[in-house]
Amino acid sequence: MSTPLATLRRGGLSIGVELPLDNDWSPAGDAERQRDGRRPGVPDLEHHAVLARLTDTLGFRALWVRDVPVYDPSFGDAAQVFETFSYLGYLAGVTRDILLGTAAVVLPLREPLLTLKSAATIQELSGGRLLLGVASGDRPVEYPLFGRDFESRGASFREQVALLRDGARGHLPAGLDVLPAARTPTPLFVAGLAQQTPAWIGAHMDGCLAYPGTPDDHARRAGAWRAVAGDKPYVTFFHLDLAADPHEPLQRHRFGARTGRHALIAELAALRAAGVAHIGLHFRRNRRPLDETLAEIASEVLPHFHRGEAAATIAPDAETAA
Repeated sequence: MSTPLATLRRGGLSIGVELPLDNDWSPAGDAERQRDGRRPGVPDLEHHAVLARLTDTLGFRALWVRDVPVYDPSFGDAAQVFETFSYLGYLAGVTRDILLGTAAVVLPLREPLLTLKSAATIQELSGGRLLLGVASGDRPVEYPLFGRDFESRGASFREQVALLRDGARGHLPAGLDVLPAARTPTPLFVAGLAQQTPAWIGAHMDGCLAYPGTPDDHARRAGAWRAVAGDKPYVTFFHLDLAADPHEPLQRHRFGARTGRHALIAELAALRAAGVAHIGLHFRRNRRPLDETLAEIASEVLPHFHRGEAAATIAPDAETAA
């Protein structure tokens, strides 16, 4: 059976999707949010299951969810709203092949044994599709709410990574165990440095989750990552607004770009050359219907990178969502 890491890296650069699948940051999406009475950064989740299944059917490689325990109006982003592990359990049941990643679970806010049990549960229920992205967190307001110390989060992060690695066997009294027992180790990806040294991160983590940037940004960052981690995968994200005109040139905006598909292919090729192993596309700025956008990427973009994997097509009467 292929491991999640092998699946992620198959074919060179692989392409996934970051949830939520809503375009509530586009002008039309924001107007709809206001009509619905949703607060800024709270997406429309009416079609989330349909769209998650669609990404799986169309051949995207991974679905990524974020860990946002408490909605903060000043931050203005509720991510996919649902609790991370609960939602991953649901997604494991409504999808078949697509990898399920966290970007990223804030370890110091969580009870370590329950984090281990949650991750092992998702790994078992999904048939071995979990990529566990982890972080130390960067919002001090959350820590007092959970009775955690913000200043010691780096030490807590190291301790929890050790527990995840040994399945808590070195942390429990004799005779006790955490079930389900992992069949294969869950890959750990780190977001940022998590208050650690680059050398520690490179030695103890299986991959890197990097902030969005240009190909030049990623060439520098991936180079620094490989200097301490060797060939372990470097993953990033891209906020995409896919234009209807396939020839529209790329116009960069914060964390991504508006572009037609030809310039998107060129950008993804440049990211691959910069050392990116996987990229998660984020669609909250996207102005077109998401089912239409996903279908175009699957048929016209994925074949350039997911070599040998035929893209699925949507039947005219298939259940889709705008």
